[in-house]
Amino acid sequence: MTVAVYVFVMAAVTYVIRMVPFTFFRKKIKSRFVRSFLKYIPYAVLSSMTIPAIFTSTGNVVTSAVGTVVAVLLAFFDLPLIVVALAASLAAFLTGMVV
Repeated sequence: MTVAVYVFVMAAVTYVIRMVPFTFFRKKIKSRFVRSFLKYIPYAVLSSMTIPAIFTSTGNVVTSAVGTVVAVLLAFFDLPLIVVALAASLAAFLTGMVV
């Protein structure tokens, strides 16, 4: 019984979150400021969820910082995602062995 209630509540919350913008914004948004603001919201939310997890994942801020720096540098040079992820993990691991 309680599982069905949880599923119903999750479905209702998901529906409301998706329905509210369609209800309030029936016309196209013409304001350049509002459109550019809304354009960057997904990136801001993703960053705010990811950055704290990066620095708490290893239990050591130094290893996390080294892995992050390696990942950012390799991503800057447009290397494939698998290369970036493996190199950052390896850098964090090796740093953890040294520190």
